[in-house]
Amino acid sequence: MGKHQKRISVPKSWQIPKKANKWALSTRPGPHHKAQSVPIGIVLRDMLELVDNSSEAKKVLSDGKILVDGTVRKDVRFPIGLFDIITIPLNNLSYIVLLDRKGRLVLNQLQDITTTKLCKINGKTTVKGGKVQLNLSDGTNIIATSEYKPNDSVIISLPDKEIVKHIEYKEGNLAMIVGGTHSGELGTIRSINKVRSSKNNTVAVSGEYDFETIEDYVVIVGEKEPEIDLGGETYE
Repeated sequence: MGKHQKRISVPKSWQIPKKANKWALSTRPGPHHKAQSVPIGIVLRDMLELVDNSSEAKKVLSDGKILVDGTVRKDVRFPIGLFDIITIPLNNLSYIVLLDRKGRLVLNQLQDITTTKLCKINGKTTVKGGKVQLNLSDGTNIIATSEYKPNDSVIISLPDKEIVKHIEYKEGNLAMIVGGTHSGELGTIRSINKVRSSKNNTVAVSGEYDFETIEDYVVIVGEKEPEIDLGGETYE
């Protein structure tokens, strides 16, 4: 991936003016795909407006003042993605990364500094010794038991990333949609349609209205209510 990124061609998930300047920061390879993440430097400068330019962002980060998922990050190009937790201890502030109705990454301010995070189980593999490894949506790999299934969600502690709660992917549970025309919406799963072909499995959801989306766009966030704080004030 190149170090430079033209503003005119930034991913749709970035909320920055495309014609203000020619160049923008590019994300470095990391836990999130480029199309679904934004550099932490842009988060500090354009979304939170804590700094005026990239040089100031580099200074703040090099001083160890910004934590992502409980870990100090000093790379201005480090990718920030869905459900990541950004913490600024000096200001006693925490933010969660979510999607708006247009599929753009936004920050919602949390009431308190949180020490947990929600992740979707993208898959699981068997590793040396016959142990089960969960492959989570933020790039984390965790050794667990066979009771966990792909598309389930887990809440993990930060920064040690231990599982504290397991939420099953099943009918009746609460889901957040993270892609397509219903991006950012919450709804209850009415039914799961398993397709015996190369096509995507589909999920029927009831929210403000009934709709159907593909399984890849569904993330379980709770049973009747969200198991995580989804925040209040939004920063775009």
